Amino acid sequence: MRISHVHAGTCHAGHGNRSAAGRGVAGWLALAATPTFALMAVLAGAHDGGPMDMPCSAAHGASPLSGMIPMYVLMSVFHGGPWLRWIAERRRQRTGGPAADG
Repeated sequence: MRISHVHAGTCHAGHGNRSAAGRGVAGWLALAATPTFALMAVLAGAHDGGPMDMPCSAAHGASPLSGMIPMYVLMSVFHGGPWLRWIAERRRQRTGGPAADG
């Protein structure tokens, strides 16, 4: 299958199944979420304060999970499922185990 036209966030697959192209794109976006949020946590830690932390300053110290860094770390963890499925599938392919039923 090849992507022949991309317009306004939609893919039109040439001579293929559009839903398969959508699943492929969605799969890559799901894999992109975890490292993106991890990078945002690192950048938020490097930035350390400033105007973006002002909305969070009213509840400062209220919870160890308050602030931008813990938020990005938690989002990275919560979006880790696709990576775990990808790793499990790669291991199954390498060992010749049964394929996952998606």
